[in-house]
Amino acid sequence: MAPVLYSYFRSSCSWRVRIAFALKGIEYNLVPVNLIKDGGQQRSEQYSKLNPMQQVPAVEIDGITLCQSLAVIQYIDETRPGPRLLPVDPKARAKVRMISDLIASGIQPIQNLSVLQKVGEEKVPWAQHFINRGFQALEPILKETSGKYCVGDEISMADICLVPQVYNAERFKVDIGRYPTIRKINETLVELEAFKVSHPSHQPDTPANLQA
Repeated sequence: MAPVLYSYFRSSCSWRVRIAFALKGIEYNLVPVNLIKDGGQQRSEQYSKLNPMQQVPAVEIDGITLCQSLAVIQYIDETRPGPRLLPVDPKARAKVRMISDLIASGIQPIQNLSVLQKVGEEKVPWAQHFINRGFQALEPILKETSGKYCVGDEISMADICLVPQVYNAERFKVDIGRYPTIRKINETLVELEAFKVSHPSHQPDTPANLQA
């Protein structure tokens, strides 16, 4: 049975899982969860049973439900064939996890939809501040770890986290030119098919005015 991904087209965390499925060549069924409509469909009683945090994604796979994007990515990497998303070498693997956590724990949650809704009118400068703060830390790390991609010359979970975060940065008018390593890696990644098909502009729930 194909996995079921509960997703919102512009959710960074959902996008990470879509990228991972694409890289692994995994077919899946997508169920849209609109984070804005009806006060947020993620808050419904039915969805809350899948993900008590009332966030996307949730993934039903192999008889279990997983709710955190990095947990999903690591699970499919450990259970499915295809290109590895975490390196075999322990040091390289640790670097991938470090970069992934920096983005997924240190940047994205502070500028996600639920936080920005609380911030209100100051949401753009708030998002810019915390994205810049994170990128100022990420840029020198990537200068040390990167080759063609975030860690060496193989695509990894770190790259899966990077692209959606740069997309968010661009949405909030962050000057990516200040971070040449981040910009270069991102420009390489977005040309790859797995990143194109998973892009927010190409999803079943993408509003017509945002479709590519």
